[in-house]
Amino acid sequence: MTALVTPVNDFAAPERLDLVWLSDNYHDLHDPFFAQADMAKINKAVFMALKRGGIYLVPEHAAEAGSGLRDTNTRHRIDEETVKREVEAAGFQLVSESSVLRNPADDHLTAIFAPAIRGHTNQFILQFRKP
Repeated sequence: MTALVTPVNDFAAPERLDLVWLSDNYHDLHDPFFAQADMAKINKAVFMALKRGGIYLVPEHAAEAGSGLRDTNTRHRIDEETVKREVEAAGFQLVSESSVLRNPADDHLTAIFAPAIRGHTNQFILQFRKP
């Protein structure tokens, strides 16, 4: 395992990877402090960095269905369908989803750092594969 630190829009790996795991911060790439982030470019760079059959794993805090990017900067959540659309647009195939971190009691209206929900948010896990 190797940690890579690169400018967000210039992600590249020194060799082809088996896995890229972006845990609970995909939504951050849409926020003002990443104002120059280009999600199409970033997802395509991840695609290019992976070996054929490589996995892009995206666990994230769920926002209300249909909310798109509305809550990325305020509640630190993202609509699951938005992530699917963006990642699939780079050429990935969605191959599995896990419900292991789901919490149906989460109303999706609270910021993830609020004491009442912290550590208990409804999260989705999406597994994409490079064909």
